[in-house]
Amino acid sequence: MAGKRNDAQDQLKQWQDQRGVQKPDALTTGAGIPVGDKLNIMTIGPRGPLLVQDVVFTDEMAHFDRERIPERVVHAKGAGAFGYFEVTHDITKYCKAKVFEHIGKRTPIAIRFSTVAGESGSADTVRDPRGFAMKFYTEEGIWDLVGNNTPIFFIRDAILFPSFIHSQKRNPQTHLKDPDMVWDFWSLRPESLHQVSFMFSDRGIPDGHRHMNGYGSHTFKLINAHGKAVYCKFHAKTDQGIKNLSVEEAGRLACTDPDYGLRDLYNAIANGNCPSWTFYIQVMTFEEAEKFPFNPFDVTKVWPHKCYPLIPVGKLVLNRNPVNYFAEVEQIAFDPSNMPPGIEPSPDKMLQGRLFSYPDTHRHRLGPNYLQIPVNCPYRTRVANYQRDGPMCVSDNQGGAPNYYPNSFTGPEDQPNLKESRMSVACCDVQRFNSENEDNVSQVRVFYTKVLKEDERQRLCENIASHLKDAQHFIQKKAVKNFTDVHPKYGAHIQALLDKYNAEAGKQDAIRTYTQSTPHTSAKERSNL
Repeated sequence: MAGKRNDAQDQLKQWQDQRGVQKPDALTTGAGIPVGDKLNIMTIGPRGPLLVQDVVFTDEMAHFDRERIPERVVHAKGAGAFGYFEVTHDITKYCKAKVFEHIGKRTPIAIRFSTVAGESGSADTVRDPRGFAMKFYTEEGIWDLVGNNTPIFFIRDAILFPSFIHSQKRNPQTHLKDPDMVWDFWSLRPESLHQVSFMFSDRGIPDGHRHMNGYGSHTFKLINAHGKAVYCKFHAKTDQGIKNLSVEEAGRLACTDPDYGLRDLYNAIANGNCPSWTFYIQVMTFEEAEKFPFNPFDVTKVWPHKCYPLIPVGKLVLNRNPVNYFAEVEQIAFDPSNMPPGIEPSPDKMLQGRLFSYPDTHRHRLGPNYLQIPVNCPYRTRVANYQRDGPMCVSDNQGGAPNYYPNSFTGPEDQPNLKESRMSVACCDVQRFNSENEDNVSQVRVFYTKVLKEDERQRLCENIASHLKDAQHFIQKKAVKNFTDVHPKYGAHIQALLDKYNAEAGKQDAIRTYTQSTPHTSAKERSNL
Protein backbone atom coordinates (compact mmCIF):
# COMPACT_ATOMS: atom_id res chain seq x y z
CA MET A 1 0.00 0.00 0.00
CA ALA A 2 2.95 2.37 0.56
CA GLY A 3 3.37 2.77 -3.19
CA LYS A 4 -0.18 4.09 -3.57
CA ARG A 5 0.09 6.88 -1.04
CA ASN A 6 -0.86 10.37 -2.20
CA ASP A 7 0.60 13.77 -1.32
CA ALA A 8 -1.81 14.39 1.53
CA GLN A 9 -0.87 11.07 3.11
CA ASP A 10 2.85 11.74 2.63
CA GLN A 11 2.87 15.30 3.96
CA LEU A 12 5.13 14.51 6.94
CA LYS A 13 7.60 12.56 4.79
CA GLN A 14 7.69 15.44 2.30
CA TRP A 15 8.33 17.94 5.13
CA GLN A 16 11.23 15.82 6.32
CA ASP A 17 12.62 15.55 2.81
CA GLN A 18 12.50 19.33 2.38
CA ARG A 19 14.73 19.72 5.41
CA GLY A 20 17.41 17.64 3.76
CA VAL A 21 20.36 17.02 6.11
CA GLN A 22 19.26 19.60 8.68
CA LYS A 23 19.40 18.35 12.23
CA PRO A 24 16.25 18.56 14.39
CA ASP A 25 15.74 22.01 15.94
CA ALA A 26 16.34 22.41 19.67
CA LEU A 27 13.04 21.95 21.52
CA THR A 28 11.94 25.06 23.46
CA THR A 29 9.05 26.44 25.49
CA GLY A 30 6.81 29.09 23.99
CA ALA A 31 9.23 31.68 25.36
CA GLY A 32 12.15 30.08 23.50
CA ILE A 33 13.74 28.51 26.59
CA PRO A 34 15.45 25.18 25.79
CA VAL A 35 13.73 22.06 27.14
CA GLY A 36 15.86 19.31 28.64
CA ASP A 37 13.21 16.59 29.06
CA LYS A 38 9.88 16.52 27.22
CA LEU A 39 8.89 12.96 28.09
CA ASN A 40 8.67 13.03 31.89
CA ILE A 41 6.78 15.30 34.24
CA MET A 42 8.58 16.76 37.30
CA THR A 43 7.44 15.02 40.52
CA ILE A 44 8.49 14.52 44.14
CA GLY A 45 9.89 11.02 43.85
CA PRO A 46 8.96 8.54 41.11
CA ARG A 47 5.39 8.20 42.46
CA GLY A 48 4.92 11.60 44.02
CA PRO A 49 2.72 14.56 43.02
CA LEU A 50 3.82 16.96 40.31
CA LEU A 51 5.27 20.41 41.01
CA VAL A 52 3.83 23.77 39.99
CA GLN A 53 7.38 24.79 39.03
CA ASP A 54 7.30 22.35 36.11
CA VAL A 55 6.88 25.11 33.56
CA VAL A 56 7.63 22.72 30.70
CA PHE A 57 4.37 20.96 31.56
CA THR A 58 2.30 24.05 32.41
CA ASP A 59 3.48 25.95 29.34
CA GLU A 60 2.43 23.07 27.10
CA MET A 61 -0.83 22.24 28.86
CA ALA A 62 -2.03 25.83 29.25
CA HIS A 63 -1.57 26.40 25.53
CA PHE A 64 -3.22 23.08 24.66
CA ASP A 65 -6.27 24.05 26.75
CA ARG A 66 -6.71 27.09 24.49
CA GLU A 67 -5.99 25.59 21.07
CA ARG A 68 -9.53 25.83 19.75
CA ILE A 69 -11.12 29.09 18.73
CA PRO A 70 -14.90 29.32 18.18
CA GLU A 71 -15.81 27.67 14.90
CA ARG A 72 -17.71 29.69 12.34
CA VAL A 73 -21.46 29.82 12.99
CA VAL A 74 -21.92 28.97 9.31
CA HIS A 75 -19.37 27.61 6.82
CA ALA A 76 -17.49 25.86 9.65
CA LYS A 77 -16.14 23.02 7.48
CA GLY A 78 -13.86 24.22 4.73
CA ALA A 79 -10.75 23.91 2.58
CA GLY A 80 -8.55 26.68 1.27
CA ALA A 81 -5.73 27.41 -1.15
CA PHE A 82 -3.75 30.29 -2.59
CA GLY A 83 -2.85 31.53 -6.03
CA TYR A 84 -3.40 34.51 -8.29
CA PHE A 85 -5.96 36.40 -10.34
CA GLU A 86 -4.84 37.44 -13.82
CA VAL A 87 -6.64 40.00 -15.95
CA THR A 88 -7.29 38.73 -19.49
CA HIS A 89 -9.80 41.32 -20.69
CA ASP A 90 -10.04 45.08 -20.24
CA ILE A 91 -13.00 46.26 -18.13
CA THR A 92 -11.57 49.66 -17.14
CA LYS A 93 -14.51 51.34 -18.89
CA TYR A 94 -16.61 49.92 -16.07
CA CYS A 95 -14.26 49.84 -13.08
CA LYS A 96 -11.27 51.89 -11.86
CA ALA A 97 -10.13 49.35 -9.24
CA LYS A 98 -6.41 48.71 -9.72
CA VAL A 99 -6.95 44.96 -9.58
CA PHE A 100 -8.36 45.32 -13.14
CA GLU A 101 -6.06 48.10 -14.42
CA HIS A 102 -4.39 46.28 -17.31
CA ILE A 103 -4.38 42.97 -19.16
CA GLY A 104 -1.79 40.58 -17.75
CA LYS A 105 -1.86 42.04 -14.25
CA ARG A 106 -1.67 39.43 -11.49
CA THR A 107 -3.00 39.83 -7.95
CA PRO A 108 -2.40 37.31 -5.14
CA ILE A 109 -5.57 35.57 -3.96
CA ALA A 110 -6.88 33.10 -1.42
CA ILE A 111 -10.08 31.08 -1.83
CA ARG A 112 -11.92 29.14 0.87
CA PHE A 113 -14.52 26.53 -0.07
CA SER A 114 -16.99 25.29 2.52
CA THR A 115 -20.29 23.66 3.31
CA VAL A 116 -22.81 25.92 5.05
CA ALA A 117 -24.84 24.21 7.76
CA GLY A 118 -22.54 21.48 9.07
CA GLU A 119 -20.10 21.65 11.93
CA SER A 120 -16.32 21.64 11.54
CA GLY A 121 -16.15 17.83 11.51
CA SER A 122 -19.06 17.25 9.13
CA ALA A 123 -18.78 15.51 5.76
CA ASP A 124 -17.80 17.33 2.57
CA THR A 125 -20.37 15.44 0.50
CA VAL A 126 -23.63 16.54 2.12
CA ARG A 127 -26.39 18.22 0.13
CA ASP A 128 -25.79 21.85 0.96
CA PRO A 129 -24.75 25.07 -0.78
CA ARG A 130 -20.99 25.55 -0.92
CA GLY A 131 -19.23 28.68 0.19
CA PHE A 132 -16.90 30.16 -2.44
CA ALA A 133 -15.09 33.04 -0.72
CA MET A 134 -12.39 34.92 -2.63
CA LYS A 135 -9.78 37.24 -1.09
CA PHE A 136 -7.78 39.51 -3.39
CA TYR A 137 -4.63 41.06 -1.87
CA THR A 138 -4.60 44.30 -3.89
CA GLU A 139 -2.37 47.36 -3.54
CA GLU A 140 -5.51 49.29 -2.57
CA GLY A 141 -6.26 46.94 0.31
CA ILE A 142 -8.21 43.71 0.64
CA TRP A 143 -11.08 42.91 -1.70
CA ASP A 144 -13.26 40.11 -0.34
CA LEU A 145 -15.83 38.64 -2.72
CA VAL A 146 -17.74 36.35 -0.39
CA GLY A 147 -20.03 34.15 -2.43
CA ASN A 148 -21.40 30.66 -2.92
CA ASN A 149 -21.52 28.04 -5.65
CA THR A 150 -25.02 29.27 -6.52
CA PRO A 151 -25.99 32.64 -8.05
CA ILE A 152 -28.99 32.89 -5.72
CA PHE A 153 -29.85 32.55 -2.03
CA PHE A 154 -32.75 31.37 0.16
CA ILE A 155 -33.87 34.76 1.47
CA ARG A 156 -33.72 38.36 0.32
CA ASP A 157 -33.98 40.20 3.66
CA ALA A 158 -31.03 40.02 6.08
CA ILE A 159 -33.26 40.17 9.17
CA LEU A 160 -34.30 36.56 8.42
CA PHE A 161 -30.76 35.20 8.27
CA PRO A 162 -30.38 34.11 11.93
CA SER A 163 -33.73 32.31 11.84
CA PHE A 164 -32.93 30.69 8.51
CA ILE A 165 -29.63 29.34 9.84
CA HIS A 166 -31.25 28.18 13.09
CA SER A 167 -33.77 26.19 11.02
CA GLN A 168 -30.90 24.44 9.20
CA LYS A 169 -28.92 23.69 12.35
CA ARG A 170 -29.92 21.57 15.35
CA ASN A 171 -33.17 21.38 17.33
CA PRO A 172 -32.68 23.31 20.59
CA GLN A 173 -34.01 20.43 22.70
CA THR A 174 -33.05 17.24 20.88
CA HIS A 175 -29.84 18.64 19.36
CA LEU A 176 -30.71 16.75 16.17
CA LYS A 177 -31.14 18.03 12.63
CA ASP A 178 -34.89 18.54 12.33
CA PRO A 179 -36.78 18.31 8.99
CA ASP A 180 -39.74 20.03 10.65
CA MET A 181 -37.60 23.11 11.28
CA VAL A 182 -36.03 23.05 7.81
CA TRP A 183 -39.24 22.67 5.83
CA ASP A 184 -41.39 24.78 8.09
CA PHE A 185 -39.15 27.78 7.44
CA TRP A 186 -38.84 27.10 3.71
CA SER A 187 -42.59 26.56 3.30
CA LEU A 188 -43.34 29.82 5.12
CA ARG A 189 -40.87 31.76 2.98
CA PRO A 190 -41.60 30.89 -0.67
CA GLU A 191 -38.76 33.13 -1.87
CA SER A 192 -36.57 30.14 -0.93
CA LEU A 193 -38.05 28.05 -3.77
CA HIS A 194 -35.36 28.99 -6.28
CA GLN A 195 -32.42 28.06 -4.07
CA VAL A 196 -34.18 24.98 -2.67
CA SER A 197 -34.81 23.73 -6.22
CA PHE A 198 -31.18 24.34 -7.16
CA MET A 199 -29.89 22.65 -4.00
CA PHE A 200 -31.99 19.50 -4.47
CA SER A 201 -31.00 19.23 -8.11
CA ASP A 202 -27.90 17.33 -9.23
CA ARG A 203 -25.77 20.41 -8.48
CA GLY A 204 -26.68 20.18 -4.81
CA ILE A 205 -23.75 17.80 -4.19
CA PRO A 206 -20.67 19.01 -6.12
CA ASP A 207 -17.85 16.54 -6.77
CA GLY A 208 -15.32 18.24 -4.52
CA HIS A 209 -14.46 21.91 -4.70
CA ARG A 210 -12.75 22.04 -8.09
CA HIS A 211 -15.76 21.11 -10.19
CA MET A 212 -18.19 23.83 -9.21
CA ASN A 213 -18.76 27.46 -10.14
CA GLY A 214 -18.50 30.43 -7.80
CA TYR A 215 -20.70 33.50 -7.70
CA GLY A 216 -20.65 36.82 -5.90
CA SER A 217 -24.44 36.29 -5.86
CA HIS A 218 -25.23 39.87 -4.79
CA THR A 219 -25.49 42.91 -7.01
CA PHE A 220 -22.57 45.33 -6.67
CA LYS A 221 -21.64 48.69 -8.14
CA LEU A 222 -18.63 49.33 -10.36
CA ILE A 223 -17.33 52.90 -10.77
CA ASN A 224 -14.91 53.92 -13.52
CA ALA A 225 -12.21 56.62 -13.49
CA HIS A 226 -14.74 59.21 -14.69
CA GLY A 227 -17.14 58.52 -11.84
CA LYS A 228 -19.72 56.69 -13.95
CA ALA A 229 -21.32 53.78 -12.10
CA VAL A 230 -23.04 50.61 -13.24
CA TYR A 231 -24.47 47.64 -11.37
CA CYS A 232 -22.75 44.27 -11.76
CA LYS A 233 -22.69 40.63 -10.75
CA PHE A 234 -19.56 38.48 -10.49
CA HIS A 235 -19.22 34.91 -11.80
CA ALA A 236 -16.37 32.37 -11.58
CA LYS A 237 -16.88 29.45 -13.98
CA THR A 238 -14.87 26.30 -13.30
CA ASP A 239 -12.37 25.35 -16.01
CA GLN A 240 -12.44 21.76 -14.77
CA GLY A 241 -16.06 21.32 -15.86
CA ILE A 242 -19.11 20.84 -13.64
CA LYS A 243 -19.16 17.45 -11.93
CA ASN A 244 -21.58 16.29 -9.26
CA LEU A 245 -21.93 13.26 -7.03
CA SER A 246 -24.89 10.93 -7.05
CA VAL A 247 -26.83 10.53 -3.83
CA GLU A 248 -25.43 7.02 -3.43
CA GLU A 249 -21.80 8.00 -4.03
CA ALA A 250 -22.09 11.01 -1.74
CA GLY A 251 -23.46 8.79 1.03
CA ARG A 252 -20.66 6.29 0.57
CA LEU A 253 -18.00 9.00 0.71
CA ALA A 254 -19.58 10.56 3.79
CA CYS A 255 -18.83 7.26 5.55
CA THR A 256 -15.49 6.33 3.98
CA ASP A 257 -13.88 9.72 3.30
CA PRO A 258 -15.77 12.62 4.93
CA ASP A 259 -12.89 14.96 4.01
CA TYR A 260 -13.17 14.07 0.33
CA GLY A 261 -13.33 17.66 -0.94
CA LEU A 262 -10.44 18.86 1.18
CA ARG A 263 -8.30 15.87 0.19
CA ASP A 264 -9.11 16.24 -3.52
CA LEU A 265 -8.14 19.92 -3.56
CA TYR A 266 -4.91 19.38 -1.63
CA ASN A 267 -3.72 16.51 -3.80
CA ALA A 268 -4.62 18.23 -7.06
CA ILE A 269 -2.50 21.26 -6.20
CA ALA A 270 0.32 19.14 -4.75
CA ASN A 271 0.43 17.20 -8.03
CA GLY A 272 0.59 20.40 -10.09
CA ASN A 273 -2.96 19.96 -11.36
CA CYS A 274 -3.82 23.52 -10.38
CA PRO A 275 -7.55 24.30 -10.57
CA SER A 276 -8.72 27.49 -12.25
CA TRP A 277 -11.87 29.46 -12.87
CA THR A 278 -12.73 31.99 -15.58
CA PHE A 279 -13.92 35.25 -14.05
CA TYR A 280 -16.82 37.18 -15.59
CA ILE A 281 -19.09 40.11 -14.84
CA GLN A 282 -22.62 41.01 -15.84
CA VAL A 283 -23.35 44.71 -16.20
CA MET A 284 -26.61 46.63 -15.86
CA THR A 285 -26.92 50.40 -16.19
CA PHE A 286 -28.86 52.45 -13.65
CA GLU A 287 -31.39 53.26 -16.36
CA GLU A 288 -31.90 49.56 -17.10
CA ALA A 289 -32.29 48.87 -13.40
CA GLU A 290 -35.12 51.40 -13.17
CA LYS A 291 -37.01 49.62 -15.94
CA PHE A 292 -36.15 46.09 -14.89
CA PRO A 293 -39.22 43.82 -14.49
CA PHE A 294 -38.18 42.83 -10.96
CA ASN A 295 -35.95 44.17 -8.20
CA PRO A 296 -32.40 43.83 -9.62
CA PHE A 297 -31.05 43.69 -6.08
CA ASP A 298 -33.09 40.61 -5.16
CA VAL A 299 -30.57 37.84 -4.40
CA THR A 300 -33.22 35.14 -4.83
CA LYS A 301 -33.21 35.85 -8.58
CA VAL A 302 -30.68 35.87 -11.42
CA TRP A 303 -30.12 38.37 -14.20
CA PRO A 304 -30.97 36.56 -17.45
CA HIS A 305 -27.80 35.99 -19.46
CA LYS A 306 -29.74 36.62 -22.66
CA CYS A 307 -30.31 40.22 -21.57
CA TYR A 308 -27.11 40.69 -19.58
CA PRO A 309 -24.43 38.48 -21.12
CA LEU A 310 -21.29 37.39 -19.31
CA ILE A 311 -18.31 39.66 -19.95
CA PRO A 312 -14.93 37.91 -19.52
CA VAL A 313 -12.47 39.51 -17.11
CA GLY A 314 -9.73 37.10 -16.08
CA LYS A 315 -8.57 33.85 -14.51
CA LEU A 316 -8.48 32.64 -10.92
CA VAL A 317 -5.72 30.06 -10.41
CA LEU A 318 -4.93 28.14 -7.22
CA ASN A 319 -1.35 26.86 -7.11
CA ARG A 320 -0.35 26.73 -3.43
CA ASN A 321 -1.68 24.67 -0.56
CA PRO A 322 -1.73 26.23 2.92
CA VAL A 323 1.53 25.90 4.85
CA ASN A 324 -0.51 25.40 8.00
CA TYR A 325 -4.27 24.82 8.01
CA PHE A 326 -5.05 26.66 11.23
CA ALA A 327 -2.92 29.70 10.42
CA GLU A 328 -4.08 30.13 6.84
CA VAL A 329 -7.53 28.54 6.55
CA GLU A 330 -9.14 28.39 9.99
CA GLN A 331 -8.06 31.97 10.73
CA ILE A 332 -8.80 33.44 7.31
CA ALA A 333 -11.60 35.99 7.59
CA PHE A 334 -13.69 37.21 4.66
CA ASP A 335 -15.62 40.46 4.90
CA PRO A 336 -17.94 41.68 2.10
CA SER A 337 -17.41 45.26 3.25
CA ASN A 338 -13.76 45.06 2.13
CA MET A 339 -14.05 46.74 -1.28
CA PRO A 340 -11.29 48.84 -2.88
CA PRO A 341 -12.12 52.10 -4.71
CA GLY A 342 -14.15 51.30 -7.81
CA ILE A 343 -16.23 48.55 -6.20
CA GLU A 344 -19.18 49.41 -3.95
CA PRO A 345 -22.29 47.75 -2.50
CA SER A 346 -25.73 48.00 -4.06
CA PRO A 347 -28.98 48.34 -2.08
CA ASP A 348 -29.25 44.51 -1.95
CA LYS A 349 -30.75 43.95 1.52
CA MET A 350 -28.85 40.72 2.13
CA LEU A 351 -25.55 42.32 1.12
CA GLN A 352 -26.23 45.34 3.31
CA GLY A 353 -26.78 43.05 6.30
CA ARG A 354 -23.59 41.12 5.60
CA LEU A 355 -21.54 44.34 5.52
CA PHE A 356 -22.09 44.49 9.29
CA SER A 357 -22.40 40.83 10.23
CA TYR A 358 -19.16 39.46 8.78
CA PRO A 359 -16.61 41.80 10.39
CA ASP A 360 -18.63 41.66 13.60
CA THR A 361 -18.35 37.87 13.82
CA HIS A 362 -14.62 38.01 13.03
CA ARG A 363 -14.05 40.40 15.92
CA HIS A 364 -15.83 37.90 18.17
CA ARG A 365 -14.11 34.80 16.78
CA LEU A 366 -10.60 36.11 16.17
CA GLY A 367 -10.43 39.37 18.12
CA PRO A 368 -10.55 43.06 17.19
CA ASN A 369 -7.10 42.90 15.59
CA TYR A 370 -7.93 40.02 13.24
CA LEU A 371 -6.68 42.05 10.29
CA GLN A 372 -3.16 41.84 11.73
CA ILE A 373 -3.17 38.04 11.31
CA PRO A 374 -0.87 37.44 8.33
CA VAL A 375 -3.46 35.67 6.16
CA ASN A 376 -5.87 38.59 6.65
CA CYS A 377 -3.30 41.38 6.50
CA PRO A 378 -3.49 43.81 3.54
CA TYR A 379 0.25 43.33 3.07
CA ARG A 380 0.44 45.02 -0.33
CA THR A 381 -0.53 48.40 1.07
CA ARG A 382 0.36 50.37 4.19
CA VAL A 383 -2.31 50.46 6.91
CA ALA A 384 -2.47 53.94 8.43
CA ASN A 385 -5.42 54.94 10.61
CA TYR A 386 -6.44 55.91 14.12
CA GLN A 387 -7.28 52.45 15.45
CA ARG A 388 -5.10 51.42 18.37
CA ASP A 389 -4.55 48.76 21.02
CA GLY A 390 -6.95 45.90 21.75
CA PRO A 391 -6.24 42.21 22.47
CA MET A 392 -3.49 40.57 20.42
CA CYS A 393 -2.10 43.70 18.81
CA VAL A 394 1.02 42.18 17.23
CA SER A 395 2.15 45.09 15.03
CA ASP A 396 4.06 48.16 16.27
CA ASN A 397 0.61 49.68 16.98
CA GLN A 398 1.56 52.48 14.55
CA GLY A 399 4.31 53.63 16.88
CA GLY A 400 4.16 57.25 18.02
CA ALA A 401 1.88 58.48 15.26
CA PRO A 402 -1.07 60.61 16.40
CA ASN A 403 -4.06 58.52 17.48
CA TYR A 404 -6.68 61.23 16.95
CA TYR A 405 -8.04 63.06 13.91
CA PRO A 406 -7.86 65.80 12.82
CA ASN A 407 -4.38 66.66 14.02
CA SER A 408 -1.58 69.09 13.19
CA PHE A 409 1.27 66.54 13.22
CA THR A 410 1.20 64.91 9.76
CA GLY A 411 -0.98 62.00 10.79
CA PRO A 412 -2.77 60.05 8.01
CA GLU A 413 -5.17 62.18 5.99
CA ASP A 414 -8.30 61.24 4.09
CA GLN A 415 -8.26 61.19 0.30
CA PRO A 416 -11.23 63.23 -1.06
CA ASN A 417 -10.64 61.94 -4.60
CA LEU A 418 -11.44 58.42 -3.38
CA LYS A 419 -14.80 59.16 -1.78
CA GLU A 420 -17.60 56.73 -2.51
CA SER A 421 -19.78 57.48 -5.51
CA ARG A 422 -22.76 59.74 -5.02
CA MET A 423 -26.07 57.94 -4.74
CA SER A 424 -29.46 59.60 -5.13
CA VAL A 425 -32.44 58.17 -3.29
CA ALA A 426 -35.94 59.23 -4.25
CA CYS A 427 -38.00 60.52 -1.36
CA CYS A 428 -39.54 57.48 0.27
CA ASP A 429 -41.14 56.57 3.56
CA VAL A 430 -38.90 54.93 6.13
CA GLN A 431 -40.53 51.70 7.20
CA ARG A 432 -40.09 47.91 7.17
CA PHE A 433 -41.11 47.02 3.62
CA ASN A 434 -42.48 43.51 3.12
CA SER A 435 -40.82 41.76 0.17
CA GLU A 436 -42.35 38.33 0.79
CA ASN A 437 -44.49 38.20 -2.36
CA GLU A 438 -42.17 39.63 -5.03
CA ASP A 439 -42.77 36.94 -7.67
CA ASN A 440 -41.19 33.91 -6.07
CA VAL A 441 -42.02 31.43 -8.82
CA SER A 442 -41.35 32.72 -12.36
CA GLN A 443 -37.61 32.05 -12.42
CA VAL A 444 -38.06 28.76 -10.58
CA ARG A 445 -40.52 27.72 -13.29
CA VAL A 446 -37.90 28.49 -15.97
CA PHE A 447 -35.33 26.46 -14.02
CA TYR A 448 -37.71 23.51 -13.69
CA THR A 449 -39.14 23.47 -17.21
CA LYS A 450 -36.27 24.76 -19.39
CA VAL A 451 -32.96 24.36 -17.57
CA LEU A 452 -33.49 20.82 -16.28
CA LYS A 453 -33.97 17.78 -18.48
CA GLU A 454 -36.64 15.20 -17.74
CA ASP A 455 -34.31 12.82 -15.89
CA GLU A 456 -32.94 15.76 -13.87
CA ARG A 457 -36.49 16.81 -12.93
CA GLN A 458 -37.16 13.25 -11.83
CA ARG A 459 -34.13 13.23 -9.54
CA LEU A 460 -34.97 16.70 -8.22
CA CYS A 461 -38.44 15.57 -7.12
CA GLU A 462 -37.07 12.35 -5.63
CA ASN A 463 -34.42 14.26 -3.66
CA ILE A 464 -36.99 16.72 -2.31
CA ALA A 465 -39.54 14.04 -1.40
CA SER A 466 -36.95 11.84 0.35
CA HIS A 467 -36.10 14.76 2.64
CA LEU A 468 -39.55 16.32 2.99
CA LYS A 469 -41.12 12.97 3.96
CA ASP A 470 -39.68 13.29 7.48
CA ALA A 471 -41.53 16.55 8.14
CA GLN A 472 -45.05 16.61 9.54
CA HIS A 473 -47.98 16.30 7.14
CA PHE A 474 -49.18 19.87 7.50
CA ILE A 475 -45.68 21.11 6.64
CA GLN A 476 -45.53 18.74 3.66
CA LYS A 477 -48.80 20.21 2.40
CA LYS A 478 -47.50 23.79 2.65
CA ALA A 479 -44.32 22.87 0.81
CA VAL A 480 -46.16 20.99 -1.96
CA LYS A 481 -48.47 24.00 -2.39
CA ASN A 482 -45.42 26.16 -3.06
CA PHE A 483 -43.96 23.70 -5.57
CA THR A 484 -47.36 23.49 -7.28
CA ASP A 485 -47.38 27.28 -7.61
CA VAL A 486 -44.15 26.93 -9.58
CA HIS A 487 -45.62 24.28 -11.89
CA PRO A 488 -48.52 21.83 -11.39
CA LYS A 489 -46.36 18.87 -12.46
CA TYR A 490 -43.64 19.87 -10.01
CA GLY A 491 -46.01 19.76 -7.05
CA ALA A 492 -47.90 16.69 -8.30
CA HIS A 493 -44.74 14.63 -8.75
CA ILE A 494 -43.49 15.47 -5.25
CA GLN A 495 -46.93 14.73 -3.77
CA ALA A 496 -47.09 11.35 -5.48
CA LEU A 497 -43.70 10.41 -4.06
CA LEU A 498 -44.73 11.63 -0.60
CA ASP A 499 -47.93 9.57 -0.78
CA LYS A 500 -45.83 6.51 -1.45
CA TYR A 501 -43.43 7.27 1.40
CA ASN A 502 -46.26 8.04 3.83
CA ALA A 503 -48.16 4.89 2.90
CA GLU A 504 -45.07 2.79 3.48
CA ALA A 505 -44.45 4.42 6.84
CA GLY A 506 -48.08 4.28 7.94
CA LYS A 507 -47.66 7.86 8.96
CA GLN A 508 -50.38 9.52 11.02
CA ASP A 509 -51.29 13.16 10.39
CA ALA A 510 -50.54 14.21 13.94
CA ILE A 511 -48.61 17.16 15.23
CA ARG A 512 -45.66 16.33 17.46
CA THR A 513 -45.07 18.80 20.23
CA TYR A 514 -42.27 19.20 22.69
CA THR A 515 -42.94 20.29 26.26
CA GLN A 516 -40.60 21.09 29.09
CA SER A 517 -40.88 18.26 31.59
CA THR A 518 -41.51 19.46 35.13
CA PRO A 519 -40.41 17.10 37.92
CA HIS A 520 -42.95 16.57 40.68
CA THR A 521 -42.04 18.53 43.79
CA SER A 522 -43.74 17.90 47.14
CA ALA A 523 -45.04 20.72 49.32
CA LYS A 524 -42.28 20.03 51.85
CA GLU A 525 -39.62 20.20 49.15
CA ARG A 526 -41.06 23.44 47.79
CA SER A 527 -40.94 24.97 51.26
CA ASN A 528 -37.20 24.31 51.38
CA LEU A 529 -36.51 26.02 48.06
